[in-house]
Amino acid sequence: MNDLKIKVCGMRDPENISGVAATLPDYLGFIFYPKSKRFVDFESSSVLLSAVPDSVKKVGVFVNETQEKVFEIYQNWNLDVVQLHGNETPEYCQQIQDSGITVFKAFSVDESFDFDTLDAYSGVCDYFLFDTKGQLPGGTGQKFNWQLLENYKGGIPFFLSGGIGPDDLEDVLSFSQPQLFGIDINSGFEISPALKDVEKVKNFISGIRSKI
Repeated sequence: MNDLKIKVCGMRDPENISGVAATLPDYLGFIFYPKSKRFVDFESSSVLLSAVPDSVKKVGVFVNETQEKVFEIYQNWNLDVVQLHGNETPEYCQQIQDSGITVFKAFSVDESFDFDTLDAYSGVCDYFLFDTKGQLPGGTGQKFNWQLLENYKGGIPFFLSGGIGPDDLEDVLSFSQPQLFGIDINSGFEISPALKDVEKVKNFISGIRSKI
């Protein structure tokens, strides 16, 4: 728990980004998936980018996108991390990582999830992200059974995601797993899609950090 990182995902509004960035998260996530209600746009925005301080790492979230498009957006948006939230293969992840890019790979977890499938990704991703399995990639607003992560015996650190909200602070603080690296928050802190309640984000982050 000592260095538990906080990622706030699904950002789009420059003023809101400035407010959330002031709460000092470690990562801000921008969704480059047109079907998402939090799709930011493929064209980079200098106004938006200038709202993100250098101390906060920018994560681009992609779903089954072409590698060429990922590389293009990574450059144009000056991203720090690529998060792959679709059915990307280990080979795909490796090609992204081999270009010098930090790779997060998301997996949707439910009772039938086979943790053995992660073995093939262990050398080609920097971090995993465990999310709730839903009809679409991400954004279910629902939590999965975190006890399932007792079945994860791998060595890749992971972010815990999926429906985490302000009322889950104590559950997050009491959750223990050797490879837990960070918490990913999104819809549970929103006023409307892509617009975060800055005060709720601030209280959550300070609550996490006051315990470490």
